Amino acid sequence: MPELAEVEYIRRQWDAGVGARVTRVALHAGKRVVRDVDPAECERLLVGSTLLGSEARAKQMIFRFGRGQQVAAWVGIHLGMTGELRIEPASFSPGKHGHFVLFQRERTLVFTDPRMFGRVRLAAGPEVPEWWAKLPPEVLSDEFTLERVTAFLSRRKKSAVKALLLDQTMFPGVGNWMADEILWRARIDPRTLGGQLKPAQVKTLWEETREVCRGALATVAIDFSDPPEDWFFHVRWADGGECPRCGLTIQTATIGGRTTRWCPRCQR
Repeated sequence: MPELAEVEYIRRQWDAGVGARVTRVALHAGKRVVRDVDPAECERLLVGSTLLGSEARAKQMIFRFGRGQQVAAWVGIHLGMTGELRIEPASFSPGKHGHFVLFQRERTLVFTDPRMFGRVRLAAGPEVPEWWAKLPPEVLSDEFTLERVTAFLSRRKKSAVKALLLDQTMFPGVGNWMADEILWRARIDPRTLGGQLKPAQVKTLWEETREVCRGALATVAIDFSDPPEDWFFHVRWADGGECPRCGLTIQTATIGGRTTRWCPRCQR
């Protein structure tokens, strides 16, 4: 499942189409990915409109279309596990995995999803769709406060902190590797229950969550490069990997249904 920075990188793939008009639309009507999109309505709203811009939030993205600078339609995309945005030549012919395709005079914007866990949404009008406006505050927003995180942990005091970091209602965009990175930097054992964290630990968790998201957006989101060399990221994938701080072999367990890795010395 793509995480915050991967989603931002993928969103930018359609930037080449900003400012160009849509000449034709193709979608696999009836497929689960586009179950919320009416083909006739999609053609009416998008053909002849211009891609004005886009943004990503957590694991989702939204694209604005209009005539002139007035927004008239919104396309929301959730990548699921295997979703991908690509730019193809104007002569592109959609295959069986190209579920949502927008043709422009000089290029084609393609959303592919082989396993079909993703989703495409369509909304009309100048106002931001409700399903986008209701997404939880981004980790780097002013609304993502220490007080908000503290209250969340107190409500979920019997859950392991690793599982809590994967809760998209509180930590939107944080996925498995990012959660392990946050906990390693915060020196918190991933098995620790939310109710066991001291106020100082909660503050560190909040700070490191924002720092990891900021760092991932500054590296992975730009050109899909790896995070800085001193990150836990570089050892968590390897069997027998060693902690970058102390050199101890990192441990592995399944927590909240996800493979979790941590240093038993640094994260007591």
